[in-house]
Amino acid sequence: MMDFNSSSSISGQLTALIDAGMQLERARQSVRQYLGASRLGTSCERALQYEFAQAPVDHGRDIQGRILRIFERGHVNETSMVAWLHCAGFDLRTHHSNGEQFGFSDANGRLQGHIDGVIVGGPEGFAYPALWENKCLGSKAWRDLEKNGLAIAKPIYAAQVAIYQAYLELHEHPAIFTAVNADTMEIYTELVPFDAALAQRMSDRAVKVITATEAQELLPRAFNDQTHFGCRMCAWQDRCWRTS
Repeated sequence: MMDFNSSSSISGQLTALIDAGMQLERARQSVRQYLGASRLGTSCERALQYEFAQAPVDHGRDIQGRILRIFERGHVNETSMVAWLHCAGFDLRTHHSNGEQFGFSDANGRLQGHIDGVIVGGPEGFAYPALWENKCLGSKAWRDLEKNGLAIAKPIYAAQVAIYQAYLELHEHPAIFTAVNADTMEIYTELVPFDAALAQRMSDRAVKVITATEAQELLPRAFNDQTHFGCRMCAWQDRCWRTS
C-alpha cells in the first residue's frame, strides 16, 4: 500500500504516486553497459568505476522522483532549444537518417558518448560545423556559469564538450554551448574552442577506469575526508569507505 505519511495533502499524495511510477519506469529500462563519456569529468575516478561496474548504490541512495523530474525537465528543454534554434535559422542535426542519435563508440563498445547535435550552418557570427551541447540549469548554477564560464563553473560539462569534439572530429571550430535558466528562461551561450589537452586527459582517464575496473583494482578516492561534499553526494559513499 502506498505510504502517504509524508504529507496529508493531495499534492503529497499525487507526488508520491508520480515518484513511484517514475522510479518503476526507470527500473524497467535496460542498464547501460558502458562508461558514458559525459561522465568522464566527474571528480572521483573510483566513483566512475562503481558506475561503470554497475555496483549497487548504497541503501536509500536510489535516484528519487524529484531528481528524475529534473532529468526530464532537461530533456524537454533540449527539445525546445532544438525548435528555437531552427526558428533562428540554424541548421541543427541531432540524429542520423535512421533515427539514431549522433555519437561514438570506442574500446570495443566500453566507452560511448551521444551528443545533443551538430550545427552545420546558420547565421553569421558562428563557424560551422560545430558541436552543440545544451543544459537546463537552476538560477544559482546558471548565474555561476554566466559569471565564470564553462571551464570554471562546470568542468564536467567542459570535459564532455572536449571529448565529444575529439571523438566526433568536430574540433576545427568552437563548440556552441547553450544553457537555459529554468527559472527565468534566459539563454547563456558560449563558444568553446577545442581543448586538446583536456580531451586527451579524459580519454586517458577512460582507459584507466575501464582497465582498473576489469582488473578488479580500486582507484584512489578523490577526497580524503568522508564528510567532503563530493563524498556526501556520492551514491556509493558507504561502500567506498568500507574499503581501503
